[in-house]
Amino acid sequence: MALKKGIDVPNQEPLFPIGLDQVGITNKQVWIHVPSGHLTFDCSIVVDLPACRRGIHMSRMEEAISALHHREFGDVSEYGVELARRVLDKQDGTRVQIEISGAVPVETVTRVSKRVSIDKIDMAARVVLDKGQHDPKVMRRAAIYHITACPCTQVYADNLFDDGSGMLPTVTHSQRSRTSLGIEAYENVSFEQIVACLKRGLHATQDLLKRPDEAEMVLQAHQSPQFAEDAVRAVAREAGISFGKAMPLDTHIEIESLSYESIHIHDVKCCLRTTLGDILDIINRYNK
Repeated sequence: MALKKGIDVPNQEPLFPIGLDQVGITNKQVWIHVPSGHLTFDCSIVVDLPACRRGIHMSRMEEAISALHHREFGDVSEYGVELARRVLDKQDGTRVQIEISGAVPVETVTRVSKRVSIDKIDMAARVVLDKGQHDPKVMRRAAIYHITACPCTQVYADNLFDDGSGMLPTVTHSQRSRTSLGIEAYENVSFEQIVACLKRGLHATQDLLKRPDEAEMVLQAHQSPQFAEDAVRAVAREAGISFGKAMPLDTHIEIESLSYESIHIHDVKCCLRTTLGDILDIINRYNK
């Protein structure tokens, strides 16, 4: 009956007219055509809702997703920007926020045996667009998996077992870790650059490893042991070196490391929220 009368229920006045910050869909799977293929990503889309509107037009969000299904995009952030523009154009709110996360396959070459390993890189993008704004705020985030060796146990073991030769690093416990680097910039940065920055600061792991590759990876991790705190700081330094001359000083940087502990029941988490300018200040101070 409502359809016959042309009643648009979302456009009705709410019983209590207060505006809402975020309304939308979440836990949505979207298939995005990126250079790696037609891959699945998790997506959430939220818009603000004016006090005079009862609800959002949810089907219009799904229509925007369907319209982009067959289009090819350079990366997930490019998809997110186009989706944000289409969603905001069909809603009554003034702001849309889209978050996309998933994984893409990458081919890497092992260090010693030179075999090709098919690994994964976690990728995520956050897009925030205000109505009337041309350039949205875009946060690109990539994460890699790596190995850390505990320097604390190593120092203690040095005092117990050091034979004076200095040929091999002392034993310590090691663990698999996951560290992400996020950079908020509409342009001037790519996921490939973010991943390269992570790999320069960390001991990246691979799925296919022959015995010489395993030995080399473990040796390097133990020769340069890292806490989770060290991993975050190493990535921050690399971000400053990599992007310091190409991006504004107020560029937001987010780094998070999770260490899946081997000898503890708990895991270890370390986070940094800063700006590129703050990182460069420290680099310049210690380079004098």
